[in-house]
Amino acid sequence: MASTADIRNGVVIKIDGQLWSVVEFQHVKPGKGGAFVRTKLKNVMTGKVVDKTYNAGTKIEIENVDRRDFTYLYNDGDSFVFMDVADYDQINVPAATVGDAANFLLENQQVQIALNNGNPLYVELPASVVLEITYTEPGLQGDRSSAGTKPATVETGYEIQVPLFVEAGTKVKVDTRTGDYLGRIN
Repeated sequence: MASTADIRNGVVIKIDGQLWSVVEFQHVKPGKGGAFVRTKLKNVMTGKVVDKTYNAGTKIEIENVDRRDFTYLYNDGDSFVFMDVADYDQINVPAATVGDAANFLLENQQVQIALNNGNPLYVELPASVVLEITYTEPGLQGDRSSAGTKPATVETGYEIQVPLFVEAGTKVKVDTRTGDYLGRIN
């Protein structure tokens, strides 16, 4: 068991059987009364963010979370198969754990997976990926970048909004956190 003095950004704490990652923390020592630690915690599985305050010296349970580099191999129906870059072991990650990251996963793509006791918690993609547009309506003559957007399907099957001048076959940079179009790649 650890105490509140061990709280740092990125540390994973177990509260009521759930894992919470420390986003922010602040040790507060008021002039009157005992010291306490104010934290902002993010649920590792659901992404829910909550504020929690601990009295100084309170015992907490810190979990060991290992973030390792993996290569995405293929989709196996209801799970995704990844290979550990270090020892070439393969792991199956359930589709629910991969979540929205599946919209941007291409074969042989490098990702980070957070593991707790060998169980995958979440998949972390790079901030942006390059994807090819497989289908979009043709733009009209005179379309400019400031005119507006249209839907386009990328090679993973996900639909994004792109400027009117973008055509099928174009490689584009996409933000993996929001799904926004960031620009064309030559």
